[in-house]
Amino acid sequence: MSNPLADLKRTVLVNTLRSCQLFTGLPVEDLGKIADVTVVKTLAKGDYLFHEGDPAHGFYIVQRGAVNIHRVTATGKEQVIHVFRTGDSFAEIAVVSPTGYPADARALETTQVLLVQKDGIFELLKRQPELALRMLGSMSSHLRVLVGQIEDLTVKDVETRLANWLVKRCPNPQSEAPVKIELTVTKRVLAAELGTVSETFSRTLAKFREQKLLIVKGKMVTVLSPAKLTAVLRRNLGE
Repeated sequence: MSNPLADLKRTVLVNTLRSCQLFTGLPVEDLGKIADVTVVKTLAKGDYLFHEGDPAHGFYIVQRGAVNIHRVTATGKEQVIHVFRTGDSFAEIAVVSPTGYPADARALETTQVLLVQKDGIFELLKRQPELALRMLGSMSSHLRVLVGQIEDLTVKDVETRLANWLVKRCPNPQSEAPVKIELTVTKRVLAAELGTVSETFSRTLAKFREQKLLIVKGKMVTVLSPAKLTAVLRRNLGE
């Protein structure tokens, strides 16, 4: 006899997996097999999902909330690598790596993640190598993000990095129409993502306000003219 509650939970899992880019286009039958080796974990704000070097139990998908992946430098400074949000997958390398997780992961707010368990997904990958190719593609995408961050941190100043971050979030960078961007993380976390500290980040925002490029109210940033901000970005890049 089927269990309606268990069936509902499994359906929710399958729907979440389907919404993840990693599994886009997979048939329901395959999603169901992945759901069978997946468990749900709930984190309160500030809870750690794992620490650098912890044994890897699998990889994760954010069902709701946000997870800050970071490393702590020798001087105790936290360097944000990336913030993963709803629908994002991360730590896929854990499936094949014997060395444990390469960084720390902490919830930025009340968060629910799916843990796709290492042993179960590894057996599935043996039977369905095309899924392994998808995971390689996802890891490649994460690598491109990291390479872009390295380029930003070594080549661009904070003003240019912030302008680039904002322009990327404007639907049409050449538009003159204002665009509202909600900051879904604290300014401290965003500053760390951009490779700077809160004080420098705030000063850069203030400079953009003085130049009539932005309006900032709480967590809402309004880019008054994406085209003008894009022009500033290009000028700073020497284009």
